[in-house]
Amino acid sequence: MTDTVQRKIIHCDCDCFFAAVEMRDNPALRDIPLAIGGSSDRRGVISTCNYPARKFGIHSAMATAHALKLCPGLTVIPGSMEKYRQASAAIMEIYRDYTDLIEPLSLDEAYLDVTGATIKGGSATLIAEEIRQRVKETVGITISAGVAPNKFIAKIASDWNKPDGLCVITPDQLEAFVLQLPVKKIHGVGKVTTAKLQQMGIETCADLRQLSMAQLVNRFGRFGKRLYELSRGEDDRPVRTSRERKSISVEHTFSADLPDLSSCLQQLPAILAELELRFKRHDEQREVAGAVIKLKFSDFTQTTVEQSAAECPLALYEHLCREAWSRGKKTVRLIGMGYRLKPRNLQTAIQLKLID
Repeated sequence: MTDTVQRKIIHCDCDCFFAAVEMRDNPALRDIPLAIGGSSDRRGVISTCNYPARKFGIHSAMATAHALKLCPGLTVIPGSMEKYRQASAAIMEIYRDYTDLIEPLSLDEAYLDVTGATIKGGSATLIAEEIRQRVKETVGITISAGVAPNKFIAKIASDWNKPDGLCVITPDQLEAFVLQLPVKKIHGVGKVTTAKLQQMGIETCADLRQLSMAQLVNRFGRFGKRLYELSRGEDDRPVRTSRERKSISVEHTFSADLPDLSSCLQQLPAILAELELRFKRHDEQREVAGAVIKLKFSDFTQTTVEQSAAECPLALYEHLCREAWSRGKKTVRLIGMGYRLKPRNLQTAIQLKLID
């Protein structure tokens, strides 16, 4: 880092948030396997589940029907987004008592930069402990927190002692912590990248450090540079108080698989109409930069195709759908359609150029 002052970052993450709110409001749900999600007879998926359910291998984005096979006694409820938004807003109000530098990642997690805080003697650890206690007392759910010198380590730390845990990585502990860190814990390293790294004999960040930046870039492209930095615990990203939306999309999961390309194409006009309506209702005035289509096949494999375009008519989505379907040529359970949005700063620069 180039900063002369060492950053103090807290990553707060609510424990099984949607399920936690439901268990708070109905104590009878606390000790039984519980999931929030769609109905199994309507091809629903799990949004989140509590820890008793996780013992059966259930996790978010799993098909509800499969979750019920793993745990026939699972209680599945649709949940209430408005109730979750209210709980999230109450938690954010608590955060604001400690810092204005808050970067929400979703309803249930956020980064806090408390570098300049004077409360609790400026101790990020004491601030995190007090936040956790206040959330438990006033909102009625638990959160886990990670405290570290940067966002990368803070996010990993918040997951270290879940649920209802706190993990603190001080600057002098960072080196030892990162060296033993499994590479699969690095944000952006999914199953495919993990498999590639394992084939290269790389399991930990210590292993990863044996490769030069040039070797990693050659093997993984631009992400190779990120791997080089993160394996050394380097992350200069500031906590950003506003996050720019990069896309708007809608997805439809069908009650019965779509058997062929023709049946997929027939669904596009209605989905596009919903996408256009969502875009018009969105409060940010942004320009479209491209079209995106996603197909999820019946075996849960999926593919995404996109193309840069200022206008995205039905014909463009039909073209993208044909390309996506040709990659799998299998029955389809879900179609997603979206707009990529032009960055706000680029949009402003173009407008100024036109004015000049």
